[in-house]
Amino acid sequence: MVGLLQSDRAKLLTLLAGFVFFCASLLVSILKGYHTFSFSLLWESIFYYNASTEHILIRTVRMPAAFIAATVGASLAIAGALMQVLTKNPLASPSLFGINSGAVLFIVLCLSVFKLDLALKDMTLIAFLGAGVTALFVLALGSLGNGGSLPLKLTLAGAAVSAFASSITSGIMLLYNQTLSEALFWLVGSVSGRKMEHLITVIPYILIGWMIAFVLAKSLNVMGMGDDIARGLGQRIWLIKGMTILVVILLAGGSVALAGPIAFIGLIVPHLCRYLVGNDHIWVIPYSAVAGAALLVSADTVSRFILMPKEVPVGVTTALLGVPFLIYIARRRNYE
Repeated sequence: MVGLLQSDRAKLLTLLAGFVFFCASLLVSILKGYHTFSFSLLWESIFYYNASTEHILIRTVRMPAAFIAATVGASLAIAGALMQVLTKNPLASPSLFGINSGAVLFIVLCLSVFKLDLALKDMTLIAFLGAGVTALFVLALGSLGNGGSLPLKLTLAGAAVSAFASSITSGIMLLYNQTLSEALFWLVGSVSGRKMEHLITVIPYILIGWMIAFVLAKSLNVMGMGDDIARGLGQRIWLIKGMTILVVILLAGGSVALAGPIAFIGLIVPHLCRYLVGNDHIWVIPYSAVAGAALLVSADTVSRFILMPKEVPVGVTTALLGVPFLIYIARRRNYE
C-alpha cells in the first residue's frame, strides 16, 4: 500500500505536526471539563506546591487521566498495528481478538471467585496473564483445520473468544455481586478515577513493549511480504512472531490494567496511519503512537461534555467512533 505522503521529509513534518496536536490535546484535556482551569493554575500545580482545591484537582484527577489516556491510546494503537501485520488481517485489534476481554476476565475471577486481596502490581500481572493466555488461545484456535491461520478464521476465533470471555465475566458478576463495585473499576473502559500510581506501576512494562515494537519495525516490513519471502530473506519467522506476540501482550495487558477494556483504538488508528505513510512500519509505529495518544486524549475530553455534569466513560466514545469504521473496513475488504 502506497501512502498519501511520499517523501520522508513530508512524513517527518506531518509526524511533528501530529505531535504538536497531541500536546495541545493533552493541555486541553487537563484544563477543560466540568471545572475549567487556567494555564497559570496548571503551572503552579506542576512547579509549586499548593493545597487549594483547584491545584489538587489538577494534580490528582486531570493530570493522571490525561497521561493515562495518552499511554493507553499509544499502546493500543501500536498493538493493533502489530496484530494486523502478524495475522495479515485488517480487522485485527486487541479488542476484536478478545485480548481485552480475556484480561478483564482474569481480573474479575481473582476479585470475585478467588476473593484475592491483591495490590495493583499483582493485578497488573494478572491482566498480562489474561492477555497472554487469550492471545495464544485465539491464535491456536484460528490455526486449526485446513489452510492454517486464515484472516477469516482468526477473526471468527477472536469474536468467539471475546464473546465467551464477556459472557463468563457477566455471569460471575451476577453470582458474586458483593464485589461488583470493586470489579467495575476494571470492567468500565475509562481513564477517570485512576491515579498516577497506577501509571507508575504499569509504565515499565509498556515502555519495554514500545521499545521492542520499534526494534521490530524493519522485520515487520519483511514479514508483510509473506512468510516464504521473509524466510528466504533470512528472517527468523518464529522469533519475530514470538516477539510480536510478546509486545501485544505487554501493551494490551498494560492498557487493560490501566483503563479497562477500551475498544477500537487498535483498529482505527493503524488504518489511518497506513493511509498516510503506507506499509512501512518504521513510520507506521511512531505515527500510531502519536495518533493513538491524541485520539484517546481527545475522546476523553469530549466524553466530559456529552452528559455534563456526568462523565461518559471514554470507552463509550471510542465505540461510537469504532463501530462505523469497523463496518466500513469489513465492507471494503475481501477475506477469502
